[in-house]
Amino acid sequence: MDVSKMKDFLERWLKDNTSEFEQLSELIWSKPELGLEEFTAFNAVTDILRKYDFDIETGIGGMPTAFIATYGLGEPVIGINVEYDCLPGLSQQKDKPYPCPVKEGAPGQGCGHNILCTAAVKSGVAISRMIKEFDLKATVKLFGSPYEEASVGKALVGRAGGYNGVDCFLDWHPWYYNKADYDKCNSVFVTEFDFKGKLSHGAYPWKGRSAFDAAMLFGHALEMLREHIIPAGPDAAHTINYTFTDVGAEYANVVSDRTTVQLYGRFNSLDVSRDAFDRIMNAAEGCAMATGTSVERRVITYTHNKIPNKTLAEVLHRNLEYFGPPDFTEDEQQFVREMQKNAGLEETGLKLDIDEFGPSETIICDTSEFSWNAPYATFWLVMAPVSGWHNWMVTACAGNSIGLKTMERAAQITTASAAEIIAFPEILKKAKEEWLERMGNNRYESLLPEGHVPPLGINAATMDKYFPDRKRSV
Repeated sequence: MDVSKMKDFLERWLKDNTSEFEQLSELIWSKPELGLEEFTAFNAVTDILRKYDFDIETGIGGMPTAFIATYGLGEPVIGINVEYDCLPGLSQQKDKPYPCPVKEGAPGQGCGHNILCTAAVKSGVAISRMIKEFDLKATVKLFGSPYEEASVGKALVGRAGGYNGVDCFLDWHPWYYNKADYDKCNSVFVTEFDFKGKLSHGAYPWKGRSAFDAAMLFGHALEMLREHIIPAGPDAAHTINYTFTDVGAEYANVVSDRTTVQLYGRFNSLDVSRDAFDRIMNAAEGCAMATGTSVERRVITYTHNKIPNKTLAEVLHRNLEYFGPPDFTEDEQQFVREMQKNAGLEETGLKLDIDEFGPSETIICDTSEFSWNAPYATFWLVMAPVSGWHNWMVTACAGNSIGLKTMERAAQITTASAAEIIAFPEILKKAKEEWLERMGNNRYESLLPEGHVPPLGINAATMDKYFPDRKRSV
């Protein structure tokens, strides 16, 4: 195969097909949807993929807004990640360099998933056109995964066997730097604990049983537990975060009969993760017993740690270096500097260099489920300033010309990398050998407990509050 002709075809196709995909990005940005409520995005994306002759399977893992879209026949089978959920409270106007929500308190695309999704869809369609144009023996699969922000979707798709038969996975994410390394990330579990007690007047507390006391004691137990967990480095630290999402009666003179605690646990080793998980479950039960209450434990999600793949990452890094970072104008850089000024940050603009290739550790993401099924690699492209991410600046950039330029560059890098993988079978052979070596005796098995069901409707009330006229079905 002449890979240069394949790449030339892809570049022309990407350049000649912009309007449809820019409209898709704008739609997902302007109608932000929280996890498992992504009905507008799901319908728009699957409509486009059907138009380009993809076979689409929906409802994967019991999630209405999940899909697998397939085009082509034979091997290699290249998987591409598609995400489209947003974040609560991050509404922001795209043309304002200071905090200015479209709707106060409403959700917004504060992680840039509107362009992540669109670049992935455009890449998948471009690869399908290349397969058709050159009559290639290859398959491209797009995996539409809901609720990435709580690491929910991919664990459920993996449990359903959705990743079987895929030879490799390619991915990208908008970020504040440009990098294509072979990174690791932590395993994560998200759990909720519903403590149940007995109501009574505050003047007669001995007649009640305080669920709030149980939850407070549980929080203290978690703080003591931290000392007895093996530590890890700051980029992929072992962390436990928790909050009280419901504390029961609002008056202090009422003994609370209910309190709910939500907890995130992040650990870079499955052995450490499972040990911490069991100890946390036991702590909740013990605190309930100590206060004469009861507790129901609910797992929202549980994902693996990420298995890096240097071979596949080298392909992405090579194409990142070839295309370079997005080409931002001086006006776009000035807009970012204004945002930085208003956020109290150093006014440096967007990062334009490429980080050195090598191993690293990154924040959690449920894409780690891919990596336990086949070689997986991702790259990061600058779209917003260094700011901790998940904030109003990310939402603004994701909706304006900055985001569109990052999106187009991501599609170029993804498609060119796919062309190399198809044209040179030795790349995938080497990547699989590396993957098998890193996996050792491990094999993919879902970490979700028996009887686990998708947390459907978990974000419905928030969406209805801010968008009462929204679409509510696929």
